[in-house]
Amino acid sequence: MTSFLKDHPSTHSCGALRDSDIGAEVCLTGWVNNRRDHGGCVFVDLRDREGLTQVVFDPSIDQSAFDRAGDLRNEFCIGVVGKVASRGGQGNPNMQTGSIEVQVKQLELFSKSETPPFAIEDGIETNEALRLKYRYLDLRRPELQKKLRVRSKATQSVRRYLAENGFDEIETPFMVKYTPGGARNFVVPSRLNPGSFYALAESPQIYKQLLMVSGFERYFQVTRCFRDEDLRQDRQPEFTQIDIEMSFLTEGPLQTMIEGMLAKVWKDALDIDIPTPFLRMSYEEAMRRFGCDKPDLRLDLELCEVTEPARESGFKVFENAISQGAIVKCLRLPDGDKLSRSVLDGLTAFAKPYGVAGVAFARVQEDMSWKAPFAKAFSDEARNAVNDIAGALAGDVLLFVADKPKKANTCMSAIRLHMGEKLGLTRVGEYKFMWLTDPPLFEYAEAEGKWVSSHHPFTSPRPEDEDKLISDPEHVLARAYDVVLNGVELGGGSIRIHRADLQSKVFDALGISKAEAQQKFGFLLEAFQYGPPPHGGIALGLDRLAMLMTGAQSLRDVLAFPKTQKGTDLMSSAPTPVDKKQLTELYIQNTELPAKEG
Repeated sequence: MTSFLKDHPSTHSCGALRDSDIGAEVCLTGWVNNRRDHGGCVFVDLRDREGLTQVVFDPSIDQSAFDRAGDLRNEFCIGVVGKVASRGGQGNPNMQTGSIEVQVKQLELFSKSETPPFAIEDGIETNEALRLKYRYLDLRRPELQKKLRVRSKATQSVRRYLAENGFDEIETPFMVKYTPGGARNFVVPSRLNPGSFYALAESPQIYKQLLMVSGFERYFQVTRCFRDEDLRQDRQPEFTQIDIEMSFLTEGPLQTMIEGMLAKVWKDALDIDIPTPFLRMSYEEAMRRFGCDKPDLRLDLELCEVTEPARESGFKVFENAISQGAIVKCLRLPDGDKLSRSVLDGLTAFAKPYGVAGVAFARVQEDMSWKAPFAKAFSDEARNAVNDIAGALAGDVLLFVADKPKKANTCMSAIRLHMGEKLGLTRVGEYKFMWLTDPPLFEYAEAEGKWVSSHHPFTSPRPEDEDKLISDPEHVLARAYDVVLNGVELGGGSIRIHRADLQSKVFDALGISKAEAQQKFGFLLEAFQYGPPPHGGIALGLDRLAMLMTGAQSLRDVLAFPKTQKGTDLMSSAPTPVDKKQLTELYIQNTELPAKEG
């Protein structure tokens, strides 16, 4: 085998050969994708990461290679030397190399393969758990290889762009100080410091701000981060983010820099031109028009609020809800008369997980009256006002939800996406970027009965809102921004606080005492006594970015070795117990372990 590779290094990939190569002697290496014995000759589709090439074993060319080809099976790893020939009228237009074949004169078997537990091909319906157990085989499938290679191209593009724009790539620690009361961290025991633990970093936030204090001015890092949280389709316990921080700038230049980076990534990895600048939309506008802070702009449907005309409409359900602090949100579905009654009735069940009691609907008639169970209870004046606000036309359907603002917006935002898909209104294949700006600095935590940071406590308030930090925290807006693509938040960032007096005010508004601030952030606050520059940054999720670029349905499709929703690696069986000797060295004692399912 060694001598074969030494004497016959690969000349082409299995997706490279064309008519122009006819007559050339080539060496190909890869895996047997399938084998066909037609009696007189053996045909093999040889596969590598670039594609397929048909190779032919003909006894008239080499008897030895033909004889050995009879023993080949799927996923055997082989090398062949032969001459490129035309397939004439037997070509395969569905293969990039379908007009040629390689007539083999030498075969080398690198290794045999057991029968794989599932077919190595795209579109298989194999149980995902089985695919994750044999992930190294799953990764041979062309669709997964393509997704991971797009991710690789995107990462390389990010690095080139930032380097060309004067950024330094600097690594920050993975093992950091554990601070209780924050996000749930993975903890790492320190053998040399018995009883003490590191936390695995959930973000390089504090370190990148310290790098700004250090005078680096432009920093980036493509880094792994860790969060010990409940997993969903778009979450993993370890993930990768593109972490960026810059000094001496405001929001506009930073956003322009990120737009340029994303446009380059799309061009380099997908050969798609992304128009810039991106749309800017305030948090208030996004909530009013779409009910959420990451609207999917591929869908033109918009929400409106009809609380005022509904307040004295005569429809007691709406009137009673409004008297208790509810709003009434409305969604106009153009040409909604094509929707069946069962589909519209089913929206109440759809809304139930959002805590909403029901969804009302009305069909707009030719005379602009409504066909609805509650139509007679709704005054003509109120109905006309709602029609005007919603821009209703004959044939439309109007959907209504009446509840507290957060519930009503969240529910109607989900209904907007659901009905857009039902009606085929979401434009597939588009990339619609936007910036979400000016979100609230604080949000009220009902369970804790206090204001907490919407982003993190180092996010700067807008200058005009500084005086409201203590007296009116609900209406303080942040100098923060999220970049959103097709309804998914790619990343978020902010202009940071660099003034000690303003930081103290924000801590006071959050109820963080000087002692607590010192315990959690002491070394950063101390560094801020030594001339910190104005600075800001952003972190973008590379996993999500790759998922959207490739059209993947799950983050697991753009990660080489992902975890399940329970945080386990089915291939390696991680996590596993640690032996008592190791625990003793770390001064750790197990309590009684919970019983495992099954």
